[in-house]
Amino acid sequence: MSELLTPSQTVGPFLSLGLTWPEGYLVVPPGTPGAIRIAGVLTDGAGAPVGDGLIETWQADADGRFDHPDDPRGASWSGFRGFGRCATDAEGRFEIITVKPGLLGDGQAPHIDVTVLARGLLDRVVTRIYFPDEAAANAADPLLGSLPPERAATLVAQEAGQGELRFDIRLQGEGETVFLAV
Repeated sequence: MSELLTPSQTVGPFLSLGLTWPEGYLVVPPGTPGAIRIAGVLTDGAGAPVGDGLIETWQADADGRFDHPDDPRGASWSGFRGFGRCATDAEGRFEIITVKPGLLGDGQAPHIDVTVLARGLLDRVVTRIYFPDEAAANAADPLLGSLPPERAATLVAQEAGQGELRFDIRLQGEGETVFLAV
């Protein structure tokens, strides 16, 4: 008897079956002082929107603390979840309502960790969102500093109005977002 391997399965398009919830995009409650909206579009290698993707975020609060019992700085403030999850719509759009994270104290610039799940991916891909108003911190960040400037730019959100940032994610091809080996 020979052993046959079963084929790999991709991560989508089943993501809407219980992995999302209506308030998943709210990392902070509505009306939180200093709240920002980060919105963008998930696209594939041809630039077409990925309408069945899932964007997850994990971050520190405005004081640089995580909503986790093992954070040595203590618990984050009430109402801060630290985690967001948003399915993309038919046009590949997603949004997260959050606060800008504070410094972690380890030399990294303020950032949000992002996981992307979508059709065609055999595993999740991971990236980061950095902030455009943190030029000095971004210049000193070890990850951003290890990348050529044009590649590092794919990790920095763009201003999109008062309290709004735009962060598009391109899965491959020209302008591909930098993804991390985790």
